[in-house]
Amino acid sequence: MNGKDVLMRAIMNEATERPAWVPFVGCHGASLTGAAADDYLRSPDLIVQGLLKANDLYRPDSLPVVFDLQMEAEILGCDLLWAGDGPPSVATHPLANGLTLADLPEMTAESGRFPIVMEALRRVKAEIGDHVALYGLICGPFTLALHLLGNNIFLEMFDNSDGIRELTAHCAQIGKRAADAYLDNGADVIAVVDPMISQISPEHFEQFVTDAANDLFDHIHERGAPASFFCCGDATRNIEVMAKTRCDNISVDENVDLAYLRDIARGNGKSFGGNLQLTVVLLLGTEQQAKSAAVNCIEIADGQGYILAPGCDLPFDTPPANVAAAGLMALDEYEREIARQTVIEAQEECFDDIVVPDYDALAEVAIDVITLDSATCAPCQYMMDAARRAASEIGEGVTVNEHKITRREGLGMFCRLDAGHVPTICIDGVPTFKSIIPDQPQLVQAIRERMEEKARR
Repeated sequence: MNGKDVLMRAIMNEATERPAWVPFVGCHGASLTGAAADDYLRSPDLIVQGLLKANDLYRPDSLPVVFDLQMEAEILGCDLLWAGDGPPSVATHPLANGLTLADLPEMTAESGRFPIVMEALRRVKAEIGDHVALYGLICGPFTLALHLLGNNIFLEMFDNSDGIRELTAHCAQIGKRAADAYLDNGADVIAVVDPMISQISPEHFEQFVTDAANDLFDHIHERGAPASFFCCGDATRNIEVMAKTRCDNISVDENVDLAYLRDIARGNGKSFGGNLQLTVVLLLGTEQQAKSAAVNCIEIADGQGYILAPGCDLPFDTPPANVAAAGLMALDEYEREIARQTVIEAQEECFDDIVVPDYDALAEVAIDVITLDSATCAPCQYMMDAARRAASEIGEGVTVNEHKITRREGLGMFCRLDAGHVPTICIDGVPTFKSIIPDQPQLVQAIRERMEEKARR
């Protein structure tokens, strides 16, 4: 049984001789080639080089072709903000600027950057596709809807529920075309990546996402491929409703307890994956810590239907040795046993050198937004947008700071403020909105209440 066989069996919740291993190499592939991310995502040659390098280094059972949830949005009229060390972010929202669904450009396999990515897919398929399964990652219906409408979607869910259902249904149709493009060019698995569902309640999930997602999953199955439902962020509240959809696999990040995911997934006959810590372990940790974290995931998973993977796109500068060390735990049972028996002394850094302001002494109210990186993480981007819009509405007396946990300073603030989740808005040092993007009036009110409290002192 080669790696591709292991992955295809695991994703269908069948017994395998070992866990499957999928490093989500997106813009990290650019780093492996010495290229900038914005060049990488617009070059079939660089994408192929990055994936083949990742294959050599990490011995994966599967690889994504690219990890870019903005490809569909770009075609539909969203302007993008490009970065050298991560995927682009959405800068404008056409439906928030007066356009209707009928006004949006048509999405085809020949649109935007799809021809670039499809060329890369065909070439990688020819090189390694006999033993490595290839994932086509498409933007999920709710995240794409938010790209098109912006943060207004959270108010529209209450004020215009029929319109939002129409929007997510339309986005599912876009997803079908994206899935077809991948499958027509050799992808083995389609992952519907919908990080913004971490921001809504189970009731809103069932109201606005379930039908659209099932329509998309049914289409993928009709094409003969397995479908994964992938959510970055704290999706804990929605794991049960995700498991009730007609996907084959649920993949999550470190915010979700793996044992909880295991029980819900298996109770619904689905495979599950993810949970390797992106920053603390893979980006900023050591090889030994990467091994330990991987062993811990494998032991919690405890059996069939598990795919060891990071919880999202690997950060650009992730040390290759750490990724390889984590993957080795899935690939080699002997090495896993050695790692299991090795005594690892956890040395939790206290970050005493990271200065936390005396918030009571500050003249202004400080809004600290703890993010992965708002330039590359959709929930983080919209959390930052909410903070900036609230500060702009209030005017003077408010400062907004972003702390990215991909950097030591940001990780230190995450720990010292006890944020607990990413993204989180802290108001004068108090974690106030943990992994939930507040609506504008709610956030403005919370900031004003803090301003009034400081004024009384």
